[in-house]
Amino acid sequence: MSKFFLLAFTLTISCSLAADDWPRWHGPAGTGVSSEKGWKANLEKVAWKAKLGVGFSTVSVADGKLFTMGHDGRKSGGKETVWCLDAATGKEIWKDSYEAAIVDYLHEGGPCATPTVDGKNVYTISKDGRLNAYSAATGKLAWTKDMMKEAGMKRPPEWGFAGSPYVLGDLLIIEAAHTFALDKKTGKEVWRSKKYRHAYGTPIAFKQGGKTWIATLKTDGLVVLDAEDGATLAFEKWETSYRTNSTTPIVRGDKIFVSTGYRRGCALFQLKKGSLLKIYENKTMSNHMNNSVLVGDYLYGFDGNVHMAGPKDLVCMQFSTGKEQWRDRSNLQVGSLIVADNQIVALGQKGELAIAPVSSKGFAPSVREQVIGGRCWTSPVLANGRLYLRNARGDLVCLDMRK
Repeated sequence: MSKFFLLAFTLTISCSLAADDWPRWHGPAGTGVSSEKGWKANLEKVAWKAKLGVGFSTVSVADGKLFTMGHDGRKSGGKETVWCLDAATGKEIWKDSYEAAIVDYLHEGGPCATPTVDGKNVYTISKDGRLNAYSAATGKLAWTKDMMKEAGMKRPPEWGFAGSPYVLGDLLIIEAAHTFALDKKTGKEVWRSKKYRHAYGTPIAFKQGGKTWIATLKTDGLVVLDAEDGATLAFEKWETSYRTNSTTPIVRGDKIFVSTGYRRGCALFQLKKGSLLKIYENKTMSNHMNNSVLVGDYLYGFDGNVHMAGPKDLVCMQFSTGKEQWRDRSNLQVGSLIVADNQIVALGQKGELAIAPVSSKGFAPSVREQVIGGRCWTSPVLANGRLYLRNARGDLVCLDMRK
C-alpha cells in the first residue's frame, strides 16, 4: 500500500496537467513559479473583464477553463458562487450558487480558498466550510461535504475557511481544525489528524526518507503529519497576536520555511529524526496573507501587515541564512507575487503591477502601471499567455501577455 501511495503521489505531481496551466493555489508545483516563457508585458492589452462578487479566491486555469469564486456581499441569506469561465474570452461556461456566510471579520469577507483542478474534477471550499466536488466540464456536483460539521464546529473559524483543497494521489487534504484526508472520488474520510487550532493556509506534501509527509501551518504552529495516517511526526509552536497563520510552508529538502504576519516574522527549520530544529528566526519577512516565492537560494515576498504600523515592503532574503539582500519601499504595500521566466510579477495592494528581473541584487522594474482598482490581496496568475488579476470587490481583469 505504501509503495502504491508514493507512486500515485509522484504521478499526480508530474503528469496531471499541461505545463502552462495553473490548476491550483500557487501553481502546478505549489511554488508560485510559472513555466510560462516568451510572454510580453502588455499591461494595456485588456482581453476581457468579469464581475465575480466579493472575495479573495484567486483563479485556477486548466484545459481552457478558468475557475474561481465570489460572494454576493449580503450578510443575511447571502450566496456564494463557483464560476467556470472560458479562460480566453471570459464567457461563462457554468456556475453554481449556494447560500453561504460571508465571514467578513476585519475584511470584506467572501471566499478565500482557490479551486483545485484535478483531471476531470474541480474541488472548492466555501468560506463556511462547504466542500464541493464538481465535474470540471459541466459543473455537475459529484459530492458535497459540510467540513464545519465534520470537524464539530458550531460556527466558522474566526477568519473562515481559507486553505485550498489539496490533492495528494487519491486523497483530498482539507484544513478544518483537524487536517482531513478524504477519498477524492467519494468524499469519504480516510483519516483525520489530531485537532489543532484552525489553519488558514494550504498544506503542502513532500517526501523524505522514502515516505510522504504533509507540512501545514496551524494557528498553534508548524505541524508535520504522516500522509498515510495523519499521525503527527513533529510540531513547533508558532503563534501570532491575532490568532492566525495564513501561509503555506515552503519546503526544500529537509528544510521548512514559515513566515507569518503581525510582526511575527519568519523561521527556517530542519526536519531531522522526527524533530524540527530551528536554524534561524527573524523579523525580516512577515508574510501577512500571501506566500514568498523561492528561486534558487533566495526568497522574494512582502513584509508587513495591513492593519499595523511599520514597514510594508517587498523584500529579498536568503533562504539558507535568513539574511536580507534588499528591501524595496516603493509603495506596493501588502501585495502578492509570482515568478515567471525569471521575472517577478508583483501586484500591489492598490492594483499597481510591477514586473522586474529576479535578482538578489535589487528590484528594478522594467514596467510598472496601475492596472486594476480596489483592494488587491489576491495573487496574480499567469497561464497560457494571459495574466489574471482580481480585487476584493470581485473585479477580474485578464491581460493578454502573448507576443
